[in-house]
Amino acid sequence: MRILLVEDDELLGSGLKAGLGQHGFAVDWVRDGVAAERELMARQHQAAVLDLGLPRQDGLEVLAAVRAKGVRTPILILTARDAIDTRIQGLDGGADDYLVKPVDLGELAARLRALVRRAHGLPTTRLTLGAVSLDAAARQVWRDDELVELSVREFDLLHVFMLNADRVLSREQIEQHLYKWGTEVSSNAVEVHIHNLRRKLGTELIETIRGVGYVARK
Repeated sequence: MRILLVEDDELLGSGLKAGLGQHGFAVDWVRDGVAAERELMARQHQAAVLDLGLPRQDGLEVLAAVRAKGVRTPILILTARDAIDTRIQGLDGGADDYLVKPVDLGELAARLRALVRRAHGLPTTRLTLGAVSLDAAARQVWRDDELVELSVREFDLLHVFMLNADRVLSREQIEQHLYKWGTEVSSNAVEVHIHNLRRKLGTELIETIRGVGYVARK
């Protein structure tokens, strides 16, 4: 699950990036408000963590700008500003959640999963597609109630397909969901992971749409 982290403090930002990475997130990190608005407008992330006290452009201004332009990416404000008026302003301004620093990484990860889940209209962290079930919080997968071992990348790819069931995804779209900036991706990486998922979970799980991409059918 690829997310955008907007945090200007180097020490805190590096800690959040590493910690969220351990919880299964692919994290892109920017350090100012102008960069944050640009990346949110690109709509390549499934959620964003937004600080408010940012250089070049305040976080509340970023929030107002992207919501005015129709960006629906779930945004969680993470800030040291704890005044009730500021919380109200942030939530009424389009934020989907609001946390005050310092924050527990486990809670932050859970809140991000909840935001993405709600954005896809899903009631729980457990997703089901035919005989296959996936628990996003536990990072476990079952086929016919039997636990299946997947690699980190295979799990993340399956999660992408299950969140986008019945939607055809191109290889480029899949890569945008899976890989953070700077990740070297081999030309056949997606195909290899799909082959492994079919081998472990059944060939009927993911359909190839020739010349277009792939789709997991409900």
